[in-house]
Amino acid sequence: MSTFEAEWAQMKREASGDTGMSLASANDKPAWDQGGSGNLKSNKNAWTTAGRGVGKLRGDITTALTKLEKEQTGLGAGSDSGGGIQSAAAQRELYRSWKRYLKGVSGKCGAIQDRLERAGDHQYKNDEATKCAFDGLDVLYKDTKPVGGDSRGR
Repeated sequence: MSTFEAEWAQMKREASGDTGMSLASANDKPAWDQGGSGNLKSNKNAWTTAGRGVGKLRGDITTALTKLEKEQTGLGAGSDSGGGIQSAAAQRELYRSWKRYLKGVSGKCGAIQDRLERAGDHQYKNDEATKCAFDGLDVLYKDTKPVGGDSRGR
């Protein structure tokens, strides 16, 4: 997995139109002699597009949650112990767990979308402020520990 700094540098290159490749025959002038101020200019459209993509993912998660909830309606409240059907109780617990997890992922998508759009609107003072905004996501949204496959010392 790449670091934030590497991802950020890549996003800035892409936003500036720098693909990292230059064909010698494509220009009469060398790439370094193209003029300009030497300052990176952000492309708001790139940030907006990225924000919309994350927003679409958030919408897809909401749709999945709605479908998941709809499919749970036949299980009833039942008792988790005693005479209730154990598989129904287990399914309800699994549903509650996934619902909680997906709501968290949806919230994180909303926060990422907001930060992408704010970066595109130049609402951050500099690169460091943008990095801090994204680093703050780690504080707000800790990823869950992986589940399943635990050998328990076997």
